[in-house]
Amino acid sequence: MQKPEPSSKIFGIPKEIFWLGIVSFLTDVSSEMLFSVLTIFMSAILGASSFIIGIMEGLADFSASSLDYASGYLSDKTGKRKIFALFGYGFSTLAKTSLIFFNSIAGVFTFRVVERLGKSIRGAPRDALIASISEKGKTGYSFGFHKMLDKAGAVIGPFLGYFILSAFGQNFQSFQFIFVIAIIPAVLSVLCLGFFVHEKKVQVTKVRENVFKNYQKLGKPFHRYLKVAGFFSLSYFSFAFLLLKAYAVGFQIKDVVLLYALFNLAFTLIAIPVGKIGDKIGRKTVIMTEYILYALMCLGFVFANDKTSVIILFLVYGIFYAIDEAQTKAYISDITPDEHRASAIGLYNFVTGLLYLPASLIAGWLWNAYNPSAAFGVAGAIAVISAIAFSFLKPPLKPAQS
Repeated sequence: MQKPEPSSKIFGIPKEIFWLGIVSFLTDVSSEMLFSVLTIFMSAILGASSFIIGIMEGLADFSASSLDYASGYLSDKTGKRKIFALFGYGFSTLAKTSLIFFNSIAGVFTFRVVERLGKSIRGAPRDALIASISEKGKTGYSFGFHKMLDKAGAVIGPFLGYFILSAFGQNFQSFQFIFVIAIIPAVLSVLCLGFFVHEKKVQVTKVRENVFKNYQKLGKPFHRYLKVAGFFSLSYFSFAFLLLKAYAVGFQIKDVVLLYALFNLAFTLIAIPVGKIGDKIGRKTVIMTEYILYALMCLGFVFANDKTSVIILFLVYGIFYAIDEAQTKAYISDITPDEHRASAIGLYNFVTGLLYLPASLIAGWLWNAYNPSAAFGVAGAIAVISAIAFSFLKPPLKPAQS
């Protein structure tokens, strides 16, 4: 008798998804160690204005999704997922090494925008891979598990930054040391992806389609959802403004880093439960909750003038972000065919990322011309309108199919 093959699951999910989670974990240890301090480094150390930071973050958000549709389209067309993901992670790692040599506002600005191109290249093919190998009816759980590991790294990264700033002081040399240390997990993530994640075959459509025909194949449910998601993106200003608000309320630089870790901790704890809930009750309810939470958070920041309120609002933002990052991708997977899934996720990322730029520019202008409350108030109003518009959509509510 032949011995049974060893289980291909880890924690109830295919092992490929587990290892992709480890890759994202290591990447986020690196990235969030940097990004948790980068805004304060630009503002308090280099002297950049909130408007310059708004432009930088808006361009970075756009950069992070500028190539998603092209990457997803090529991934669907070739049936390849891993090669695009590997190139994207490798590109980001190389960009991070350049930060060591950038000591000016212009240099850090350039790094922040260029590094995010790697995220844009890898995101859609990786997410399509997760959706295609997830078990039927467990897509939400698979995305939630992956994002849980992803954000676990985003908890550890800011803590490492906090301890370095606490041990060596809040000065230029300490920030430089953080930039050097962050390269190590970035390199490990690329090695892990290369050696432990093995690509599975993807069904490739035999009909040759250009990007315009490809868009039509994504279906009306996706087209309708994309319009609502795009409008909501106009409220989605950079996370940097939340950090600046915390700094203005009275948190020290190193404490702002801890708030960033707290936000990621909330994300980590809620990601899997939210994914399971979405698998059971349908993701439309979950997405609706996302919009309402964002509106409530914005309203809270309008009136927040003490540290306790800010801490609570960072927790709320973590819950919102857990839904937005994982369950929107699961939702798109529900309403698009497998052979066009990377294109759909890529187009969603591209459109929303394109609109993050004016969102951050508007927020920066309102922040400077009026006050922070104006920026948060306008964002909250857009979120409420988005929730109302989304409630009228009637996409398929069936469990995720793989």
